[in-house]
Amino acid sequence: MTCVLTMPMTVPPISQLQAPATWRTVDLISDLHLQASEPATFAAWQSYLAETPADAVLILGDLFEVWVGDDEVPSSPFLQSCAQVLRAAGERLYLGLMHGNRDFLMGPAFVGSCHAHFLQDPTLLNLGTSSWLLSHGDALCTEDIEYQVFRQQVRSPDWINNFTSKPLAERQAMARGLRAESEARKGHAMTYADADTALCLAWLAQTPSHQLIHGHTHQPANHVLADASPDCMERMVLSDWDLQAKPPRAQVLRLNAGGQHQRINLV
Repeated sequence: MTCVLTMPMTVPPISQLQAPATWRTVDLISDLHLQASEPATFAAWQSYLAETPADAVLILGDLFEVWVGDDEVPSSPFLQSCAQVLRAAGERLYLGLMHGNRDFLMGPAFVGSCHAHFLQDPTLLNLGTSSWLLSHGDALCTEDIEYQVFRQQVRSPDWINNFTSKPLAERQAMARGLRAESEARKGHAMTYADADTALCLAWLAQTPSHQLIHGHTHQPANHVLADASPDCMERMVLSDWDLQAKPPRAQVLRLNAGGQHQRINLV
């Protein structure tokens, strides 16, 4: 007999971020997967954060390719450089960081040192007269049963405590192994699970928003979830960043207080 696993159609608690009346634009980015071996992506991100005119930048997960603990920062020149970039941005605009599936161990010590703010997943952003539901997106991909079981395991306090109690060198070695497996999979044709439409609609139903914005899938596009009059429910997927790709990718989704949005390609 074959046992078929199904994921429950649950809606997690939804936090809210109320934009001050002075905010006119908010930038959303995700899935930069920053790592020392890809300096071009780091340089593009550094320039963007120094130059963006937005009042707030919200990073919806996977800023880093991997995060094994805040205690790695003192021994990593690359992570120290990343912290300096974040700190400079956090001193001049509102900087929000959401956990992704690669950097969910990023802790409050690091975030606080960068003058940034944690964003819960999901968060409802209220900007001007509009609202937008924000998520990293991995929890919405319920067809990937294997990943959802793994996600539930590694997000448990017991697993996190056990992992972070290991020596830093052991955690780094484990991370290198996971990265090697990920790179090997890139060489094979793969079909990635996308966000479940019914679950997206269930999340939106708990809010006044008609727009859900997420990353994770690396498939930037706008999707109509339901077009029944008078409301049109939409799902907007953020682009990943990869300056070594052909063509290179570095895109920002800019929201304004009037309810409009614009995709901005930086390269």
